[in-house]
Parts: sequence; C-alpha cells; structure tokens
Amino acid sequence: MPRRFHVKTRAPRAPGQPERSGVAGASTISRVGGLSHVDDTGDVRMVDVGAKPIERRRAVARATVRMAPGTAGQLRALPKGDALVTAQLAGILAAKRTGELIPLCHPLPLTHVAVRLEVGERSVEIEASAETAAQTGVEMEALVAASVAALTVYDMAKAVDDAMVVEDVRLVEKTKEPLA
Repeated sequence: MPRRFHVKTRAPRAPGQPERSGVAGASTISRVGGLSHVDDTGDVRMVDVGAKPIERRRAVARATVRMAPGTAGQLRALPKGDALVTAQLAGILAAKRTGELIPLCHPLPLTHVAVRLEVGERSVEIEASAETAAQTGVEMEALVAASVAALTVYDMAKAVDDAMVVEDVRLVEKTKEPLA
C-alpha cells in the first residue's frame, strides 16, 4: 500500500487578526529565532535579497572520506583522470546546480568553482571553493560541491570498502567585498 502524506494546513484566521500577504520575502516579515528562511508565522520563505548590493563573494568548504589504508592506496595508485577527477567534476557540476537541489537557495551566476582532492593514508580530504558577484553568498554551493565530491569518492570505492565514512562537511571560509 502506498504511503500517504498529510500536508498541514493553516488554522483559520482569528477575527481581527491581519491577513498574511503570502508574498515570500516581503520586507515586513521578520525571522523566527534567527532562521533566515522562516517568517514570523513559521512559514518557510525564500529570502528577498533584492535590496542588497552586488558584491564579490567567496566560500570554501571541506569534507573528509575516511577509509581503510588499502582503499586509500588503491585510489592513490589509479592513473590520473579516474576516480579523483570524476569526483572533482561531480563537485563542480553539483555547485552549479545548488539552486535546483536546495529548495530556497537562489540560483547564482558562479564565476569560479574549484574542487581539490588529496588522498592521505586513511582518507580523502576535499576542499571546494565557489565564487560569484551577487547579492547573496555562495556557502551552499561550496558545501554542495564538497559533499557531492565526497559522495562520488564513496561511490567509486564502496565495492572495496563498505566501512567508509563521509564526515566533517563544514564551511571554513566566507568572504565578501565590494566590487571595484
């Protein structure tokens, strides 16, 4: 039997209570508990960045794929252009599609994305950076790039190491500066 999902609807408006505009990101909507994508009624919304200046923005994220030493050795022994380049390209492509993957992210015109992978004794360390000139940051693009690159390494090595762990996905740098 297929699962059914129930979507919670809003309670009727009480007499005298103002009607909500329904315009996501309207400047009259405040944030609940500091969450930028939640309005004062608890509804999700896309943040309105229309009044923000266009600035040069950069973000760097990292991720780690822990694995057995033998798995890391196999990855190091592969000819250039195999698993690590595949993971690098997957990360770059993922950064470019972040606005499609994360529902409330703005689609951004990325000016640069880089993904670097380094195989250690027991891990693959991944660093992804994303850059844009826009009204909002590129943290999610960098995090998505690092995550998808890590998942691609996992996918390519899972046949020889089913105990691998993708861990420590994190933002390590975020900058913005006015355009010259």
